[in-house]
Amino acid sequence: MTDSMNIEPTATQRRIIYQARRGLKELDFYIDPYVKLHYLQASDEEQAAFATLLNYEDPDLLLFFLGQEMPQEPEVAELINKLKELRYAKD
Repeated sequence: MTDSMNIEPTATQRRIIYQARRGLKELDFYIDPYVKLHYLQASDEEQAAFATLLNYEDPDLLLFFLGQEMPQEPEVAELINKLKELRYAKD
């Protein structure tokens, strides 16, 4: 696995990384590890799904991560499941 710290982000990637800082502890629990360890190495498709995910409001994201609702976009729903798996694999 390539260290994300060695990859120089593009301007778009820097904007997405900044946008990922939600400030809601419950969301940061899932989003921060992904951004720090996986985002820069992700495929273009996954990075696009992550950008779409970040367009949702925090209350919606919380419902997605709690499994009470799912987004309409299948690629975003798949990414949410990945973020949850990554988070729980770490514990």
